[in-house]
Order: sequence, then structure tokens, then C-alpha cells
Amino acid sequence: MNLLTKLIQKSAKILSNPEQNFEKKLIDLCNLFHQKISYYDWVGFYFSNFENKTLELNAFAGSPTDHKVIPFGKGVCGEVAIKNKSSIIPDVSIHENYISCNVNVKSEIVVPIFYNKLNIGQIDVDSFTFNAFTEEDMLFLEEISKMVSKELNKVKK
Repeated sequence: MNLLTKLIQKSAKILSNPEQNFEKKLIDLCNLFHQKISYYDWVGFYFSNFENKTLELNAFAGSPTDHKVIPFGKGVCGEVAIKNKSSIIPDVSIHENYISCNVNVKSEIVVPIFYNKLNIGQIDVDSFTFNAFTEEDMLFLEEISKMVSKELNKVKK
């Protein structure tokens, strides 16, 4: 069993823990990925504020960021909020719309979270390594996104 498969199983346990609230579960996921995947140097969950057309940072692991609120369309997260599809940026230095959170970041992956077919947020991962993310990372994070959405569905009921 590879690492990402093991992390999906651990994520399912975290998300199904009835003793933790939703935000704590997200923090635990961020910490798990940050600690277990060597090139996941920053991991965060942003959620949409549709009234203000912004993304708001909810939970993260890694260095603190000044980007707690990101306008739709700005940066990779803001692009994903509009385009509704995952994005891998192998070299952030040549991405025109990149928002620099940390000078050490070299690549980024952002995966949308859908709830009732609406893009309500993103999983954002930064790496200090160029071209760090693969399709395997994207599929892994898309699976985590689906799991988070299912948990959110339980919370909303």
C-alpha cells in the first residue's frame, strides 16, 4: 500500500471522528499531510465567501501566511474558484497571476471542493521544490476534497 493510499485511510478516520468539530478535522488533515508528505511544505483549506467574492483561510499547516483572504480570480486559488478545476503550477515564478506567500515556494497545487455541485473552497498545497506535484497528487487531493465535502454535508444537516 503506498503512502497516499494510507493517508486516504487515515483521513477517513480523522473525518469520521465524532468527537472533533469540522474545523479541528481540517487542521488535523493539514498537519497529517504536512508531516507525512515531504514536499507538502504548506497545506491549507480556503472556503468561499460568495457575498464578498473572496476565499477565506480556514485551516493550515506550515508557515503563517498574510493571505487569509483572496479575491476570486486572484492567484492560483482565486483562479480555481472561477474555473472550477484543479490546477498544478510546476514553477510559480513564471505564473502570471501567482500570489507569493513565501519566497521559498516553487510550485503549487490547488484542488476545488464541491458541495451540491457548487465550488465552495479549495485545498491549497505549496512546495519548496520545483515541479513537485504529479497527477497522483491531484487524484489524491481530489479524493480528499470529496471526503471533506461528504463530511461537510453531515455538518450542514
